[in-house]
Amino acid sequence: MSTPTSTDPYAASARETTEGRVYTITGGDWDDTTASQFEDERLVLNMGPQHPSTHGVLRLVLELEGETVTEATAVVGYLHTGIEKNLEYRTWTQGTTFVTRADYLSPIFNETAYCLAVEKLLGVEVPERATLIRVIMMELNRISSHLVWLATGANELGATTPMTDGFLDREYILDIFEKVSGLRMNMAYIRPGGVAQDFPPGTEEQIRDLCKHLRKRVDWYHGLLTGQPVFQARMKNVAYLDVQGCVALGVTGPMIRAAGLAWDLRKTMPYCGYETYDFEVATHTDADCWARYLVRMDEMRESTKIIDQALDRLAPGPVVVGDKKIAWPAQLAVGMDGMGNSLDHVRKIMGQSMEALIHHFKLVTEGFRVPAGQVYTAVESPRGELGVHAVSDGGTRPFRVHLREPSFINLQAIPALTEGGLLGDAVVAVASLDPVMGGCDR
Repeated sequence: MSTPTSTDPYAASARETTEGRVYTITGGDWDDTTASQFEDERLVLNMGPQHPSTHGVLRLVLELEGETVTEATAVVGYLHTGIEKNLEYRTWTQGTTFVTRADYLSPIFNETAYCLAVEKLLGVEVPERATLIRVIMMELNRISSHLVWLATGANELGATTPMTDGFLDREYILDIFEKVSGLRMNMAYIRPGGVAQDFPPGTEEQIRDLCKHLRKRVDWYHGLLTGQPVFQARMKNVAYLDVQGCVALGVTGPMIRAAGLAWDLRKTMPYCGYETYDFEVATHTDADCWARYLVRMDEMRESTKIIDQALDRLAPGPVVVGDKKIAWPAQLAVGMDGMGNSLDHVRKIMGQSMEALIHHFKLVTEGFRVPAGQVYTAVESPRGELGVHAVSDGGTRPFRVHLREPSFINLQAIPALTEGGLLGDAVVAVASLDPVMGGCDR
């Protein structure tokens, strides 16, 4: 059998043998052959659409040259829920049950930002006790969110103990959420005009005890991880992003504070009375994954300080604005007379007053009207600036609600964090962002 001919100098020549067909490479030295043939080739790797270090479903398309990432693209949308569009078909109060499901690891922040926008449109002021409860719940939620970040991020680096202990400590916080609102997550506890109900008896003492426990646990995590050489080596000088890069990309939260800029809305644009609390804005200057780790660890300790101060100020009083056009009559009566969450008292109000019963029915089914206009409010969530742009046409339902979600904005930094680094460092880089895809794909 004749040997096939080819114009390709590296084409295989073939000859027939008794054992079968044998191929041989012709055309020169092997090193020259491989260098010429493969020097311009790149490997495209799909990380996802399910991948570690993300709280949700994210797809990363990485172009690799060996183990080095040369190009990175984030693909989002796999967890889209249509929350913003659904808000246009619900009353202003019902909207809290939707926004709370956006960033499902920090639902209290979603609810508070939304309710602050509604209250700004209404021109109402929330009672002091309700504001203090909001601050306590938000800071507890900040700690629980950071604990999930610590647990999942450390687990991706091979540290299993922080994962199990981190989720265990988070359970103690979720127990309080369940006691206060009836739900562990997505509580819809913050309502326009205040909160759904007051703290049950014994809650304040339980929160104080938990803060003491959490402070000890932060020290324990430092002892477990901070001095660990492997943990340091995986995070130091990885995914560098300085202040200029953060500002150019709109990145906020622990990311920008780890680069040295003390930008925290609780200090720079105070809300819920945060300007009256004594706490430090945690910052570091290394602008890498290690600095972001230290910032979040410091923030958990500072949050316990804020909670203690809020508990010291907590005095009896209403937990919802004293306006019958907004609050449900039974909820308003319970909050105004200091009788706590007495079910018997609620039944009494609803059973003896026909006017209250009718008004309650209309508020629940139709909702209250909000004056026409548009506002923007923002809070400092665990991931950065969480903003709400709310537009009202004067009806009982929002005309438009848009969330400025920090996870969505921060994901723009993935190319800057990963390109030029190693493939193994891409997981660490994404973990340092702490994205929650429920908020990104709302």
